[in-house]
Amino acid sequence: MRVTISIKKAQFANKYGKLILSDGTVLDGKGFGYQKTVFGELVFNTGMVGYTETLTDPSYAGQILTLTYPLIGNYGVPDPSLMDKSGISQFFESDKIQARGLVVHELSEVASHWNLIMTLDEWLYNEKVPGISGIDTRELTKKLRIGGVMMAALVVSDSEIDVESIKKQLAEAKSYSSEEFMDQVSTKEAQTYGNEGDSIVVIDTGVKNAIIRNIRDLGYRVVKLPWNATIEKVLSYNPKGVVLSNGPGDPEKCPQTIQTAKHLIEKNIPTLGICLGAQIIGLAGGAETYKLKYGHRGQNKSCLNLKNNQVYVTSQNHGYGINPDSLGKTDFELWFTNTDDNTVEGIKHKQKKVIAVQFHPEASPGPYDCKYVFEELKSLIKGGDSNKK
Repeated sequence: MRVTISIKKAQFANKYGKLILSDGTVLDGKGFGYQKTVFGELVFNTGMVGYTETLTDPSYAGQILTLTYPLIGNYGVPDPSLMDKSGISQFFESDKIQARGLVVHELSEVASHWNLIMTLDEWLYNEKVPGISGIDTRELTKKLRIGGVMMAALVVSDSEIDVESIKKQLAEAKSYSSEEFMDQVSTKEAQTYGNEGDSIVVIDTGVKNAIIRNIRDLGYRVVKLPWNATIEKVLSYNPKGVVLSNGPGDPEKCPQTIQTAKHLIEKNIPTLGICLGAQIIGLAGGAETYKLKYGHRGQNKSCLNLKNNQVYVTSQNHGYGINPDSLGKTDFELWFTNTDDNTVEGIKHKQKKVIAVQFHPEASPGPYDCKYVFEELKSLIKGGDSNKK
């Protein structure tokens, strides 16, 4: 069997580009993608592959994404219109690029892959997202690790850039922590995936397609509901279980979701929280959350399962976490911890069928070590006790 390897060259690269940080740092580079100025929280991801999945992850809404891997774009971008049998995008985590801008060290101006239909710069141009290359992303990452994430401006232009003007605009830009993201990333109405089987409701605070796909793989019909769905709305679908999804921003800005999560706990409905969903479950149970200095974003984050003393490599993307000191006043116990900094990576309710993980068990991109977490939810639905496994 012969496979044709497509090759495409960049068309929207080598423009004027600057990355301006809120601490006054100005970095010169080459602009690519769409010509515009964007403002957002500057974060870094240490993953080596998967820029298509990463850029379309709704958890990156409001952020300018830095990729530490030095060469980006060499395998291009696949067809966004390709769907699986459940009507879920095969290669993308949502229906658009969610990050406001992209920062890379080197943009591959030639892309080659059997299923590419466009280059990375072409994709960014089509989606009106600016990118910048020629940046020392390792040095930039060290800066963010030391000083913490910060607001930044990314400018791509056909002409010289007025740095002082951009600095003034950056100083007046809305901060990431003050932004409201749910109306941007959540579905506006109920959506259904699959027609057979019992239902699992996904409360969409920015859900990745891979989460829906993993639930479908368990044999369940998926009903995706808006982030502010009431418990009455959730129960109207007679779900066997509920998943609270990942998403962007401060979990305390999701009061309606927290209220619904409280009812899920009280009613002992089998529930799984993922990433932002884990923080929401923590808040619903009386725990506290806080903003991490620079977050966890990558595909190489090791976590310890305290139930079997085994370490798993996980995919992560979050800037907030659950305060471990606050768990003592709740009915939750630690399930996973991060081996690098001992932050909370998973919790289980001591009596109810409620579990939550801070990492992404669906991966996409990343390792699949923790896909079994979805089986843990299925076990709770079938009447098992996840704490005994």
